[in-house]
Amino acid sequence: MLERSRYASDNCPAARTLAVVGERWTLLILREAFYGQRRFEDIQRTLGVARNLLATRLATLVEHGLLERHPYREAGSRERFEYRLTERGIDLFPILLALMEWGDRHLGDDDGPPVIVEHRDCGAQIQLDITCEAGHTGLTARDTVPHPGPGARLADPA
Repeated sequence: MLERSRYASDNCPAARTLAVVGERWTLLILREAFYGQRRFEDIQRTLGVARNLLATRLATLVEHGLLERHPYREAGSRERFEYRLTERGIDLFPILLALMEWGDRHLGDDDGPPVIVEHRDCGAQIQLDITCEAGHTGLTARDTVPHPGPGARLADPA
């Protein structure tokens, strides 16, 4: 068992991730990016988020390498940018999917989920599954135990 008080928490990967994506609007912006929304105006219209807040959140996602800005110009308009997911951003898909699954299970409407995510190739609904390196599937928190990893640091005893 991991004795949390013995180890520093300043390099916690969950805390580091939340520092970048832990704000509500940020996750909703990422959701829209996964749904294929790329343009500022489309994201703003869909979410109803204040323009200045959206601009700030998009800048943060670009700064941290989750989105990339790509220029485009419509006829008669000035150059604008669309925001495309990077590999780093795409790697957050399981987190968003986990939030959606949890929300459907514990906060969902009786009518069922508002969005169903399907495998593009076969059309089957996808679901998250936690597995271990030995191939055991369907694991939950009750099936796991944390241990210090190679990056764990002992806490300052002061």
